[in-house]
Amino acid sequence: MTEDMSPAERYAAAKLRAAEQATALAPFREMYDFGLDPFQIEACQALEAGKGVLVAAPTGSGKTIVGEFAVHLALAQGRKCFYTTPIKALSNQKYLDLVKRYGPEKVGLLTGDNSVNSEAPVIVMTTEVLRNMLYSGSQSLRGLGYVVMDEVHYLSDRFRGAVWEEVIIHLPESVTLVSLSATVSNAEEFGDWLDTVRGDTEVIVAEHRPVPLWQHVLAGRRMYDLFEERDGGQGGGRREVNPDLERLARMENSRPTFGRDKRRGRTMREADRERERRQRARIWTPSRPEVIDRLDSEGLLPAITFIFSRAGCEAAVQQCLHSGLRLNDTEARERVRRIVEARTAGIPDDDLHVLGYFEWLEGLERGIAAHHAGMLPTFKEVVEELFVQGLVKAVFATETLALGINMPARSVVLEKLVKWNGEQHADITPGEYTQLTGRAGRRGIDIEGHAVVLWQRGMNPGALAGLAGTRTYPLRSSFKPSYNMAVNLVSQFGRHRSRELLEMSFAQFQADKSVVGISRQVQKNEEGLAGYRGSMTCHLGDFEEYSRLRRELKDRETELAKQGAVQRRVAAAAALEKLKPGDVIHVPTGKYAGLALVLDPGMPSGRTDRHRGFEMQDGPRPLVLTAERQVKRLASIDFPVPVTALDRMRIPRSFNARSPQSRRDLASALRTKAGHLVPSRHRKPRSAAADDREIARLRTELRAHPCHGCDEREDHARWAERYQRLLRDTRQLERRIEGRTNTIARTFDRICALLTELDYLEGDTVTEEGKRLARLYGELDLLASECLRDGVWEGLGPAELAACASALVYEARQADDAVAPKLPAGKARDALGEMVRIWGRLDALEEDHKINQAEGVGQREPDLGFAWAAYRWASGFGLDEVLREAEMPAGDFVRWCKQLIDILGQIAAAAPADGTVARAARKAVDGVLRGVVAYSSVG
Repeated sequence: MTEDMSPAERYAAAKLRAAEQATALAPFREMYDFGLDPFQIEACQALEAGKGVLVAAPTGSGKTIVGEFAVHLALAQGRKCFYTTPIKALSNQKYLDLVKRYGPEKVGLLTGDNSVNSEAPVIVMTTEVLRNMLYSGSQSLRGLGYVVMDEVHYLSDRFRGAVWEEVIIHLPESVTLVSLSATVSNAEEFGDWLDTVRGDTEVIVAEHRPVPLWQHVLAGRRMYDLFEERDGGQGGGRREVNPDLERLARMENSRPTFGRDKRRGRTMREADRERERRQRARIWTPSRPEVIDRLDSEGLLPAITFIFSRAGCEAAVQQCLHSGLRLNDTEARERVRRIVEARTAGIPDDDLHVLGYFEWLEGLERGIAAHHAGMLPTFKEVVEELFVQGLVKAVFATETLALGINMPARSVVLEKLVKWNGEQHADITPGEYTQLTGRAGRRGIDIEGHAVVLWQRGMNPGALAGLAGTRTYPLRSSFKPSYNMAVNLVSQFGRHRSRELLEMSFAQFQADKSVVGISRQVQKNEEGLAGYRGSMTCHLGDFEEYSRLRRELKDRETELAKQGAVQRRVAAAAALEKLKPGDVIHVPTGKYAGLALVLDPGMPSGRTDRHRGFEMQDGPRPLVLTAERQVKRLASIDFPVPVTALDRMRIPRSFNARSPQSRRDLASALRTKAGHLVPSRHRKPRSAAADDREIARLRTELRAHPCHGCDEREDHARWAERYQRLLRDTRQLERRIEGRTNTIARTFDRICALLTELDYLEGDTVTEEGKRLARLYGELDLLASECLRDGVWEGLGPAELAACASALVYEARQADDAVAPKLPAGKARDALGEMVRIWGRLDALEEDHKINQAEGVGQREPDLGFAWAAYRWASGFGLDEVLREAEMPAGDFVRWCKQLIDILGQIAAAAPADGTVARAARKAVDGVLRGVVAYSSVG
């Protein structure tokens, strides 16, 4: 090719190659045995040019290469790089990857429970650790040049997302930010915000999957392609839903035609019925072992099957074991056993038995495993390691795996397209479908990936195709100010500057952007108002004033009519309250209008009718027997006018409202006794409007107004009504704009007002109490601070303090209000009770200051459900006994214990250093950090 170039072109090409070799990217590319993709090169070049980058690309596309280039640049420039991840498992994995590349002396790790080489130039950490560093002004920030935020789309997370925005806003301007995200549909919007708060930011969006993904539906013994390529005519094809699948759905949804054959007018032959049975028999959902066996025969393993239930994942493994399924040969089984025994050597035999080790090992040896948050972290890590090495070929996992560690497969199976979202069973979203199926296809190993959805009764292939073909996964901010955030911000920047910083959040950016459309509508409305104003102009006078008088007159008449209706209801209710059993009345209107005998006058307003189970909110509801033998409880709506007793009757003691004979006899007696009585006609009272001075004044002014005599008065009035309607709509839109503008700052103001009332803030000054609050992170930061201030935990032993601190972090997966949690006796029980009382006081304060928990701001009620387990574990009891009493999976127990250790560390740091609480907290950490909880996650 160079032979065809002119000397000038060859010189230019040589010069370009020399320029490329002089960049930092050239030696970095040589570190990999594969070529970089265009989006990776573009992002790396932007980084080297000094720009921040946002890279949004599908799972498995290799966007972490860009983060690793930031590490490379930092080391080349003699600066630091912090690599942040949302979860500890990802941090551990990234740490090990970087250690392999750069050596242990250059790479450190900081998570909630691990600190390795914390002064290294490259540190991998969880995002919360970096947030805490920024607030404390850590010396480790000196020399920081780059921050990589892996999985930055986590900022949508309802519980933890705010941390990502805090870091992005508070990082020093000199730091270059590398944001790595899954494919999101509003990457440009997020990039615009990053450009606003961080400076020049390049947005690189890669839609192309490096490994093509094929979508399938498995029904019975056959695997159908979800899409069928149709020739577009010009060499381009279009994807349509496979007609075979649509035919299957129609066949399943149609009713069986056993019986009469309408075409031939005779009974369907047995052979025809048998053929239809066979067709229907082909449509069934294969069992889990059958699915894995089918994938194995098709060469589609390793596979991850997503089951939206922990129990379902464990059951799936057991079903495969009972079916005799084996995916590993003898050599692979021996390798699995060696790896597992090495990784679990530090766990005592007694604990292994409790943790179901031997059943778990049997599954691993066969190449089958579960993966979910209820598993011991060490067990999960072993599953991940074996899967990556190809020694586990079938994993049954919950959806948390899709958001976590790097564990790609050849195939992904979805059992159902519905999952429990904490409140109800809901269809998975296109974003969730993309996230789950994104695991299919291993770059550099697989030519293509496969997503397999199991056929379920009632499945709609068109809806599934919509899920698979949509790439809608918008990034939505979950940012909300907290008490800890408020004191830290005020301490560093003062109230005014803090307010400005919060208005820079992505949440406010999105709210302000949504206001733009409403503002445009307001502008259009104002143009319309000007037009209406012109159309209602009258040559005789000010028609707007005349219209106002008409409106005031109408409003006054409506108000008096409502008052009259209320008075009539009150009078009717008062009359009903005077009724007694045995009164004969005439029901004036409704379905049961006519003669009736009062059996029970009903109950007074606000009292509960225990028999019927409802609240009496609308006055008495008399139980009556009608002349037509029906026993009914009437409501106030049946009595628009007051009712009086026409006569009285004795109700026999033997009367039974449920007996038809009793009803018949008493109704006959009622007709005999009072059938001839005619109720007096209710005289309608004189209208209040007739004597109302305000109405008289308005009518006089109206008649005297010049516009009253205009020939086109009613035409002008119609334009005036349109003007008023549009004006009302416009005012409503303006209120919406006001509600969305400065929302974050207004919430911050309310939080600061509450903190001022509690003496945590004095203007721009953070008090000593506030400085303690600044060291307490978490949902219940203010409650923890108040407990320290009130001395609630003074004199508690380590295990008792562990029980109390657990209430600050634990939150049950499903609320169970029916059973009171078991609590330790003595001081711990008293302290827990006091914590709940303090929370009640704070809750009332939050209500006074309009701080709304429903909006994600404020203190939730402490959950005491883990207190007994924490107390027993910190007291030294064995794992078997603690787990059995807690009725909790080992993985959940370890996770809550690690969060408990974290909050105990914060309490030790926030409490007076030489006090009893700080000493008890440090001892409690030692008591909790043992056994399965202490097993290190990093090898």
